[in-house]
Amino acid sequence: MPTKIRLQRKGKKGQPFYHIVIADGRAPREGRFIERIGTYNPLAKPAEIELDFDKTLDWLQKGAQPTDTARAILTFKGVMYKAHLLKGVKKGAMTPEQAEAKFQEWSTAKQEKVNTSIKAESLNLKESLKSAMAYEKEVNEKKANEIAKKMAKAAKAEADARHVAEEVPAEVPVEVPAEVPAEAPAEVVAEVTDEAPVEVTTEVPVEIPAEMPAEIPAEAPEAPETPEAPEETTTEEPKA
Repeated sequence: MPTKIRLQRKGKKGQPFYHIVIADGRAPREGRFIERIGTYNPLAKPAEIELDFDKTLDWLQKGAQPTDTARAILTFKGVMYKAHLLKGVKKGAMTPEQAEAKFQEWSTAKQEKVNTSIKAESLNLKESLKSAMAYEKEVNEKKANEIAKKMAKAAKAEADARHVAEEVPAEVPVEVPAEVPAEAPAEVVAEVTDEAPVEVTTEVPVEIPAEMPAEIPAEAPEAPETPEAPEETTTEEPKA
């Protein structure tokens, strides 16, 4: 199998970086290679390509076959177009000077196109950043307005509460029911205390004899039983 111009993957997971190498077609992708002729970084914008133009052109003229991705890179750098012009020189279709002039003209137009693409990419990036900043500013203003409204509402509620507190007197007179006289009737007591009517009983004075001993024994002795009085017997006087 002929030699191939292909990419050899390097870099970490999710961060690819490629070497452009000349390798045997039977060797695995990450296996041994004959020569490294450049690098390719697809993560950069625009993509970064470093290529040894003369070595790559020499390998193409020797019969090395590029893979699809490698062909796209060589076409972008103009290696494939230069190889095509050199084939025309070998066939006598043009002179080397004419081939070089055509290649320089193509290279200038390609560079201008690349520069225009880079400028457009930069403008698009600036516009996207500008729109993102404008959107962020709008969101921040909206949040600030909502916070201001909440603070104004809270301040108004606090002012209203303070105003109401100033209008109400500090000490509100409370009506206390008058004291109920001790000898008030039961109906008056019931109306004041809202309780069931209470029966009021008047105490009867008890007369205490003057000769009553000062101390009363805890248990009074039982009174002796009085003997029953004998029945009166009447004697009838004899009649004369």
